[in-house]
Amino acid sequence: MGWDQPGSGKSYNAGTIPAITVETYLEDGYALTRYLQERFGQEKIFLVGESWGSALGIFLVHRYPEAYRAFIGTGPMVDFLETEKTDYTVALEMAKNRGEEALVRTLEGNGPPPYYGKGVTWKIAAYLNFLSNVMAANPAIHNPGYNTFRDLFSPEYGVLDQINFFSGLVRTFEIVYPQLYQVDLRRDYPRLKVPVAFFAGRHDLNAPPFLVEEYLEVLDAPVKELVWFEHSGHSPWINERERFVQELLDRFGPRETEEESGR
Repeated sequence: MGWDQPGSGKSYNAGTIPAITVETYLEDGYALTRYLQERFGQEKIFLVGESWGSALGIFLVHRYPEAYRAFIGTGPMVDFLETEKTDYTVALEMAKNRGEEALVRTLEGNGPPPYYGKGVTWKIAAYLNFLSNVMAANPAIHNPGYNTFRDLFSPEYGVLDQINFFSGLVRTFEIVYPQLYQVDLRRDYPRLKVPVAFFAGRHDLNAPPFLVEEYLEVLDAPVKELVWFEHSGHSPWINERERFVQELLDRFGPRETEEESGR
């Protein structure tokens, strides 16, 4: 099952886009959780969140701890504004060192984040796309990157869905992402009632790894763990997919579940 979040892909017309807030994603995510509980006959489910979804996962397990057995965050986002400022600074320094004069002019012209209003997507994309390309070219990272265009032409997506993907990306980025600038998990979510594991890529340039280390230090949870993926960037579930699955099974597989239930 894939979840096209509100305002994107097949969910593009499911709600009024100007009204979308972070609360919209929480309500939708919890509705999906309830569906999965019923569909598979489970009182609790495991939740994995990637990138901004790692923060959304924290929001969900914080509000509805009774619904989740554990949370796994990958490519974890901790402080959105500090992340954007760090990414911008790193990209600008790298661009200067590599002689990327056009990119340097663009970044300096845009100025450092935060950004609001029209053009948020393109201003952030200027440095995120560059950092993604740097990671894709890093020999230490295995199986790098997405293939968005390939995936968009999968059987599940028709022409209208493909158009809505890009439209939704731009519109929700401009509407929702600035709402996240105020989020700092270290300050706002220091206590959780479910086990938490973070799967972080050692070479992640999109979500600065030092932030998740700082979050883990202050986090109070029944179990907490940071697992490093030495050959990954922002997406360990792609870069080291076999190990990613194995790490999940080692920690939360059937044997662990049986022990927790006392069987």
